[in-house]
Amino acid sequence: MVMRINKLKKMIITFFIAALLLNGASAAFSQIAGAETEPAGDAEARPVYLVEMEGTITAGQSSFLHRQVDKAKEAEAQLFVLQLNTPGGLVDATLKMNELFLNAEIPVAVLVAPSGAIAGSAGAFILLSSDIAAMAPGTSVGAAQPVAISPEGTQETDEKTTQFYAAHLRSMARETGRPEDLAEKFVTENLTLDAREAYEERMIEYLAYNLPDLLEQLDGTEIEKMGVTYELNTEGAEIIQDDMSLSERLQNWVSDPQIAFLLLTIGFIGIYMGLSAPGTLVPEVGGAILLILGIYGLGLFDTSTAGIVLILLGIGLIAAEIFTSGFGILGIGGAASLAAGAVLLPMEPLMAPDWYQTFLITVAGTVIGLLLIIIVVVQRIVHSRRQFQGGSTYFNPPKDGVVTEEINPEGMVKARGELWRARSEDGTTIAKGTEVEVVRAETLKLWVRPKNN
Repeated sequence: MVMRINKLKKMIITFFIAALLLNGASAAFSQIAGAETEPAGDAEARPVYLVEMEGTITAGQSSFLHRQVDKAKEAEAQLFVLQLNTPGGLVDATLKMNELFLNAEIPVAVLVAPSGAIAGSAGAFILLSSDIAAMAPGTSVGAAQPVAISPEGTQETDEKTTQFYAAHLRSMARETGRPEDLAEKFVTENLTLDAREAYEERMIEYLAYNLPDLLEQLDGTEIEKMGVTYELNTEGAEIIQDDMSLSERLQNWVSDPQIAFLLLTIGFIGIYMGLSAPGTLVPEVGGAILLILGIYGLGLFDTSTAGIVLILLGIGLIAAEIFTSGFGILGIGGAASLAAGAVLLPMEPLMAPDWYQTFLITVAGTVIGLLLIIIVVVQRIVHSRRQFQGGSTYFNPPKDGVVTEEINPEGMVKARGELWRARSEDGTTIAKGTEVEVVRAETLKLWVRPKNN
């Protein structure tokens, strides 16, 4: 009975996955081929790209920022503006943003706004890496001394680490033409400046109440960057603003330090519970997925690595579900891991624009299909077990069958599509292929004799 259900499960899942993979591959190739003929955008349009960033600086926000800067360059935008309001964030994400702004082939402006906003800690690094720094009245910047996060809370880093980041901030200030000694004090002395102080000390170039005010002040100015002069005509320019993708939202949520620690802790607890009391597979599977997400959130994995590991884990769990007599737990865990891994995979810049959406649709179809198959299989198992218990005390035995393994005096009999352990009634040998009838049954063993043809 169990072998028949497993065989059915293997066939259904194998055919379903093969069909989806073929569909996804053909769609991806068609998108790639179609991308070669896409017309170029209007080169005369000179928009301004805007990103509003609030809260903790995370890997998800860094990924979103990189994508937006690339889109701004492709659209031949004249200016990229980041409106910032942050108390700080992850070091790795911040340094990637610094590198992005310093090397972007487009002028980058950072505006700390609205009034009451702050550019604390990591925000100071981001502000000083911009080509144009502006703050709204009533805002502040600074307090950039790095801290280490642990389960006990936050604590100051050692002197070596502090000096390194102080030198890094000083180097960026020198590159962007801002006072180096003052920038260094953001790290070494936790210096904080309000908007007017920062303007008077030449830490920022503009005081602007909001984005329209800043664009009005920038109109007609020239920006020198990496040996190229950019002329800005920003008054009345079109402003383009996009939202985060599903992948970037997940990255942003998971890479929040508090969420990452929770995922890591729950993941460890799940694996511990599963190893301590094995059987259900739920704690182990769930714990493994959460552990990978938690490790990624802490910055020990990059986005590509986390996505690939989750996809491989999902494939492994689905394969285990196919080739074992499970009850759907491995399949459900595999589907969840596959979905999370697909979302975390970064968008490749050389792929066609619609490829990633097609890929996500293929993965979503796979996950939904697998869940439906698991539901059907579980229903069949439950129905079969109810039938199994619906006859006598234990089960309804078959009436006849065919010997599949020589009975001498015990062997195997196939009956009703199921394999049964069987024993010869009188102890004689019954050859393979002989049709037999069931005399009696005890527990899961049948007593049989050859049929009288």
